[in-house]
Amino acid sequence: MADAVTAAPHAYRMLLENDRVRVLEYRGGPGTKAEMHSHPDLVAVAIRGGKVRFTSTNGQTEDADLGNDEAGFFEATEHMTENVGASDIHMVLIELK
Repeated sequence: MADAVTAAPHAYRMLLENDRVRVLEYRGGPGTKAEMHSHPDLVAVAIRGGKVRFTSTNGQTEDADLGNDEAGFFEATEHMTENVGASDIHMVLIELK
């Protein structure tokens, strides 16, 4: 499965990578989609939050409202994402190796 930067270079860019972490930036306006991709365990920090729809590999969907300046830990996953809100989203993802 493709990683986020490969699957959606229009939304993700790598800020840092070393032998312990990879730090990604995500920016997406309303309607921005990131095709199916994977992440290892990660910490996500929403600089500017919004409403995101996650679609898993089995087709199940889950919507999440991310608040500004919220942070959370997420276990490894494979999903597609879509900004289903009305505002731009800006996040930093710290993927653990």
